Order: sequence, then structure tokens, then C-alpha cells
Amino acid sequence: MNPVVATLTLLRAMQMTDLPHVMAIEEAAYPFPWRLSIFEECLRVGYTARVLEADKQLMGYGLMSTRAGKAHILNLCVHPTWQHAGYGKHILEHLLSLAKEQDVQTVFLDVRLSNEIAIKLYDQMGFNQIGMRKNYYPNGKRGKEHALMFALEL
Repeated sequence: MNPVVATLTLLRAMQMTDLPHVMAIEEAAYPFPWRLSIFEECLRVGYTARVLEADKQLMGYGLMSTRAGKAHILNLCVHPTWQHAGYGKHILEHLLSLAKEQDVQTVFLDVRLSNEIAIKLYDQMGFNQIGMRKNYYPNGKRGKEHALMFALEL
């Protein structure tokens, strides 16, 4: 697969007005997408939320909560059209940089056991598997899918 590569990208704060585009990405990328209300709540409470865009087109986004020296990456997603070109890594690096600026010591995240590409990225970025959440993610008629828990010491 030859990924599409954008030459000029911008990471910026996510706004409520971005949510229709964010939802379109979420629904294109995931069989069980977050509801709009979850994104609205994340913005309302002030979680770190960034969008990646090129030529005023949203390509992906990342959301992270921080508290008491810890951060949790809640969602990291790139539209399928833009996947496999390093944009997920770019968003993740940006979130980690913001976490360092906020004096975070440990960053956590969960990932579907079947999401091998994301697991490979997290391994490359220095995250370590610290556990498993059994039956954590919805998986349609197959019930639930396990999540791997990862952590990174900054």
C-alpha cells in the first residue's frame, strides 16, 4: 500500500467546530467509534486534544488526559486514507512533548489486542506492556476484545 503523504501539516488544538470532521475520521477508522458526546465531554473538561491537518483537511487527532504527574492517551486516530505514512507517530510525539511540558512522569494507554500496527508503534516509541484488560473493547458478535495496557516513563 502506498500511503498518501501531505507535505505541510499542522497540529493544533481541537475545537468544538472540528467535531463533525473528527467524527467522520472516527467512523471511517473504527468499527466501534466513540460517540460524539464523548469528544464533547473531553473538550468541555479541558483534556489535551489536538488535530492534525493539511490544507485545512483534518487527517487525524489525539486526546490525552493529565493529572497528578500521569497522563493517559485516550484516543489516537488517523483517517485510513492517511495511515501508514507516519502521521500517528507525529501526533503521538506531539502528545508526549506536551506531557513533558506538564511535568508528567508516566504516560499510559490501552490498545486493542488485534491492533498490531499500533502495538508496533508503541513498542518503537519505548512504551512497555504492563498488563491486559480482559474483555475491554466491544467486538460485535464476538463479544469483547482484550486490551493491552502500555506505559512510558518520561
